[in-house]
Amino acid sequence: MKRPEVPNALIVVAKQPAPGRTKTRLSPPLRPEQASLLYECFLNDTLDLIRQVEQVQPVVAFLPAGAEAYFQQLASDFDLIQQVGSDLGARLDNAISSYLSRGYQRVVIMNSDSPTLPATHLTEAFGSLEAGVDVVLGPCDDGGYYLIGVKQPIPRLLHEVQMSTPTVAVDTIALAVEENLKVHLLQPWYDVDDAASLTRLAEEVKNGNVQTATHTRRFILNHLTEDWMKEG
Repeated sequence: MKRPEVPNALIVVAKQPAPGRTKTRLSPPLRPEQASLLYECFLNDTLDLIRQVEQVQPVVAFLPAGAEAYFQQLASDFDLIQQVGSDLGARLDNAISSYLSRGYQRVVIMNSDSPTLPATHLTEAFGSLEAGVDVVLGPCDDGGYYLIGVKQPIPRLLHEVQMSTPTVAVDTIALAVEENLKVHLLQPWYDVDDAASLTRLAEEVKNGNVQTATHTRRFILNHLTEDWMKEG
């Protein structure tokens, strides 16, 4: 097998935006069409974020089947792979294992709904793996995580943790301890998947506290009025 030109792979998990199928927990307060457009902004900002990270192979792990043409247009500079697996844990494990098997030394996989995440968090993730940790985890404020990175397949951490619960990060860390793995925790961040987190994002944007996430910031400033919560 040909050795990769760079040592690291950075995978983002993404869905093709579609009203009523993406970011459904944002409706209400948003209309399904608004939620879909906003998620497309998240996605564009996440791709731009990944492009800032040096010495990585960028990858989109996409859903649904048949969305490849959409992502080829959106991210022509990324590898594209379809997500495969019966649940989220299996899909994450399959994507990570696929790139480890291709010869990448370190693989990080992240979400696509934390548009204001600093690029330094991604750089730190790879740096910590290179420095000797076995697992790097970026915890979310809601108890999940926005990122996990490894140097070898560790399926227990993905298959034996019930995803989409308030204890995902804690449970993952506990399993890593059982496996005698050295874990590095990044600074917590937040993903935007419900009304409360959307309100937090909108307030940060409108208060001038967000200088990145160009697409998301523009959408919020141009399309969400002060009483958007009531309008939704």
